[in-house]
Amino acid sequence: MSDRAYDVVLYGASGFVGKQTVQYFARHAPKHVRWAIAGRNHQKLEAVRAEVGIEVDLLIADSQDQQAVDKIVSQTRVLLTTAGPFSLYGNALVDACVRFKTHYVDITGETPWIRTLIDRYHTQAALEGTRIIPCCGFDSVPSDLGTYLVVRYLQQELGMSCKTVKAYFQANGGLNGGTLASGFNLYDSAQVAQISDPFLLNPPERHTATEVEQNRDPQAPSFDSDLNTWVAPFFMGPVNTRIVRRSSALYDQWQEPYGSDFTYQEYFKFDEPLAGLKAASFTAGLALFSGILQFPQVRSILQPFLPQPGSGPSEQTMNEGWFSCELVGTATEGRQVRGLVRDQGDPGNRATVKFLCESALSLALQRDALPGGQARGGILTPATGLGDVLVERLRQAGMTLKVQTI
Repeated sequence: MSDRAYDVVLYGASGFVGKQTVQYFARHAPKHVRWAIAGRNHQKLEAVRAEVGIEVDLLIADSQDQQAVDKIVSQTRVLLTTAGPFSLYGNALVDACVRFKTHYVDITGETPWIRTLIDRYHTQAALEGTRIIPCCGFDSVPSDLGTYLVVRYLQQELGMSCKTVKAYFQANGGLNGGTLASGFNLYDSAQVAQISDPFLLNPPERHTATEVEQNRDPQAPSFDSDLNTWVAPFFMGPVNTRIVRRSSALYDQWQEPYGSDFTYQEYFKFDEPLAGLKAASFTAGLALFSGILQFPQVRSILQPFLPQPGSGPSEQTMNEGWFSCELVGTATEGRQVRGLVRDQGDPGNRATVKFLCESALSLALQRDALPGGQARGGILTPATGLGDVLVERLRQAGMTLKVQTI
């Protein structure tokens, strides 16, 4: 692929998150990286290029035009896309990436769509060493890389096998219209019933009733003795947990297992005072919002008041936002370690853009150092496809990622 015109192409670059990826590359991509921006509207791309003040090529392709998509994908080593909902606008891009052996990253959280990618493309991409890595945003890098770091710390520093990892999120930020559109599309699709399967993204295998029960999504607030506070179900848990379980299953196939009967779960954490009341209120609100998503008639009343595709929070909101992901890993012997992934900036925008752009740069600049070497491919996860390379890049970009013994 060294003869290709570009190292990275940023597709969907005129969207709300897409424009932020252009700004990030303009500020942080090394000078020798050859990159271009792409989308379906030349005028909008030209406006982004002028606003950011860069001289990069513009590539035009509607995501439904396979021939035009092929022309773009065939010219780059890595394709980064922010154009969602991905089940509507991502199929031609992934298909072209697999055929042209172009590595791929996105920010989807649409797990049923990822399941279709696994079924269609995993075998071919694995054989040819093409890394197709969805969920490289706030869905699901903190969960996946945080768990990976905790597990490997237990194994390599303490010589112990990991039994469980639990993640506890806190966050502050805004919501962009693209994220909402993806959520609405998911609930409108015929695939929504798949979301509740805790092993949706795992390789085909039979799971016992006990395993299924141990990995079901939390439905109620609870007091957590490890953190000595109240927690609630995390609204991104049904995405992130599936990614972490896929990472565990793939590493198990590669004889680098997380641990026998390994389990993972995550929660939203609340601090005192009134942590229990906050957790109960949050759970009730989450249930209400999920109900609204499932009934289009009710949603249509509220939709005009919600962020629309192409819109999002203010610069001030994004700059003042933050997230924290605390992790507790428990070894089979009962020993515990703590992990932390934390950064300043709105998680759905600032952090997501950092995660995604550094993922693309990992693929473009450090291919030999990636997990499994150049031969590894397939429909992968951040932990299995990027691993320690992405960890170090994020640390260099100012993000906290650490593990310590309790």
